[in-house]
Amino acid sequence: MIELVKEKRFMPLGDLRLQSGQVLRDAQLCYQVLGQANAARDNIVLLPSYYGGTHWGNLPLLGAGSPLAGGEYCVVSVSMLGAGWSTSPSNAAEGQRGADFPQIALGDNVEAQRLLLDRLFGEWHLALVAGWSMGGMQAFAWAMAYPQRVARILPICATAQCWPHNRVFLEGVKVALCADAAWQGGHYGQPPEAGLRAFARVYAGWAYSQAFYRKGLYRALGFETIEDLLAYWEEDHLQQDANDLLCVLQAWQRTWFADSLVAELGRIEARTLIMPGSSDLYFTVEDARHEAALIRQAELRILQSDWGHCAGGPGREPQAMAQIFSGMAQLLAG
Repeated sequence: MIELVKEKRFMPLGDLRLQSGQVLRDAQLCYQVLGQANAARDNIVLLPSYYGGTHWGNLPLLGAGSPLAGGEYCVVSVSMLGAGWSTSPSNAAEGQRGADFPQIALGDNVEAQRLLLDRLFGEWHLALVAGWSMGGMQAFAWAMAYPQRVARILPICATAQCWPHNRVFLEGVKVALCADAAWQGGHYGQPPEAGLRAFARVYAGWAYSQAFYRKGLYRALGFETIEDLLAYWEEDHLQQDANDLLCVLQAWQRTWFADSLVAELGRIEARTLIMPGSSDLYFTVEDARHEAALIRQAELRILQSDWGHCAGGPGREPQAMAQIFSGMAQLLAG
């Protein structure tokens, strides 16, 4: 059995040329490895992080009931560029900190993660790339970029691109943060606390479904009232750097293939299980179904839950996790 301990390692990548044409100086990825690679290096599972989270947030995907828990797989969990642990606006080299940080795309995360795998394993093939939210978006990006090196993907509450209504939702939370006078275009001296609090409260209305609030399901998280939940969201976001939040948000928001979606998804050779949340307000079932129809070996299986987007969050809701583990087990057995 894999022992679920929190660990952080840093892999220096040097100067990383980005899709924007800019160069991210002294780039590094924060990650951890759980389990051992086999001789063929084809039992490797990659778990990219999600928006607002770190690689540690993926540990519940290896918990009790998970097909990854038994030790048959070598699991690499990695924090996204821009999100605070890997190279980000809050910790970048001089001249690239804060608002001067280069523009990051999902494809840049894929390339940085490829370099990480090269340095860890030499030759490798991915048995699975899985993730929730932006972690799922990266799973799609991996299968499009390296179709012959990715056997399976499991995007949970995610789509390959940021569909129009999703972009508008993100614009709303972004503007809530930037309306704080302390924001100063990202060149703030002190954290824009009012903006971070507003960002958190607006986001909480989208992260869960109407039924989540109507049925009082927040009590399962230990909150007696909605105000208690909102206060928790505020405190969580006050711990995060505003430029980091917007850097990753903009990478999410810019993920759009315009007229090339059919061709890009047509490149995917991986066996694909897409699990949209039944009550997700921004990664919708309808958008996921449209994308699934464009992938040769794709199955769409709806994650039934009243928890909205957060249904797919690792370890959030036991019934949703049981559905995810069942789907993952069947995908890996294929």
